Amino acid sequence: MTDKTGPAEELRRLAAEAARPGQRSGRPPPRDLGDIGIRIGSDGSWFYRESPITRASLVQLFASVLRREADGAYWMVTPAERARVTVDDAPFMAVEMTAEGAGNQQILSFRTNVDEIVTADSEHPLTIIPGTGKDGGPRPYILVRDGLEAKLARPVFYQLVDLGREEEVAGVARFGVWSCNVFFPLGEIA
Repeated sequence: MTDKTGPAEELRRLAAEAARPGQRSGRPPPRDLGDIGIRIGSDGSWFYRESPITRASLVQLFASVLRREADGAYWMVTPAERARVTVDDAPFMAVEMTAEGAGNQQILSFRTNVDEIVTADSEHPLTIIPGTGKDGGPRPYILVRDGLEAKLARPVFYQLVDLGREEEVAGVARFGVWSCNVFFPLGEIA
């Protein structure tokens, strides 16, 4: 990037590049732009140089090219360029949940803040990190794709807990939920 490129032009160029079809074989690897000032807040809000990105279509476009490297770093990767993204917690928020069926046949689906739908199953597990949040409460997540997680919004987590039931797992009484024949523990029963 040259010094003459302004923030708006930089975002327009990156958005145009993100909208291009996937990389074809024989093409050179994407040019590494490094950190260009894009951050995803702990509530799933996207920022460019600390200014909110408010166009939902632009956030969805950028989210569609978001990747997570083996070292845990987040990148937006287009066929020609890649740029580092700072993520405060998880890149997405699960803002809505639907439940169909009952027992181990129950199917739990989640809608993210970028309108991706993911169903909790063996490939998209629910995980709970206990007692590490700012308020000391549990931090619930669902794997969306390729190492990218969505943190469950508090109302969604409460809805999930309302569906919970007691099960014995490996000889230990657990409280959790079923989805697609997989039991997801939400906690141990004291």
